[in-house]
Amino acid sequence: MTESTKSGNSTTVCSVAVSHGGELIFECVECEGPSHAVKLPQFIEAALQAVKEHELTVNAIAVSSGPGSYTGLRIGVSTAKGLCYGLEVPLIAIDTLAVMAQAARKTLGRVEGLLVPMIDARRMEVYTTLFDRELNRLRPIEAMIIDAESFASELNQGPLTFFGNGAEKCREVIQSENARFLNDIVPLATDMIALAQESYREGRFEDVAYYEPFYLKEFQATTPKNRL
Repeated sequence: MTESTKSGNSTTVCSVAVSHGGELIFECVECEGPSHAVKLPQFIEAALQAVKEHELTVNAIAVSSGPGSYTGLRIGVSTAKGLCYGLEVPLIAIDTLAVMAQAARKTLGRVEGLLVPMIDARRMEVYTTLFDRELNRLRPIEAMIIDAESFASELNQGPLTFFGNGAEKCREVIQSENARFLNDIVPLATDMIALAQESYREGRFEDVAYYEPFYLKEFQATTPKNRL
């Protein structure tokens, strides 16, 4: 099976990867801010060229489903749906926080404890959830305002590893000895490969016509303070 996986559209990271038989054969990553509308078409063109050069066939498209940036998610999911229509392949949606947890699990190796991915929302708010080391979800995804009591009951029971661009704001607030912080974890397409393969084997596909990203919170438009 060859998959084209796209991720990072829920944050400032934009990435595209192609895998075959569970192995990465192509990757493009842009980490310098929200440039998805410009970079994503270029990355996809290069990815499709890599598929052609390897004489492969795309069997599915996987996309990060959110939560995260409203605009980034719209761009990523709309592009993925367009590819699915054009290539006549199914759509796989992967929870962005699960993608981050997969990356953290690979980085940590055998270190014990629970995994807490965090995507920056605003001020002291993050999008977060809680996974065990097998990526079983222990809490529903939520928008949480971080304070000294956040995850207190879990921290009293054992170590938790916090990561993602929302975890930075927690370092000075969460003071437990069981709180660990892991740097440089972002949602990348390469970390979707194993999760997408599992979804493909189990036939967990989305309805391309009606699928919408998981925004978690409604989009809030703002009015410019200065008008011409």
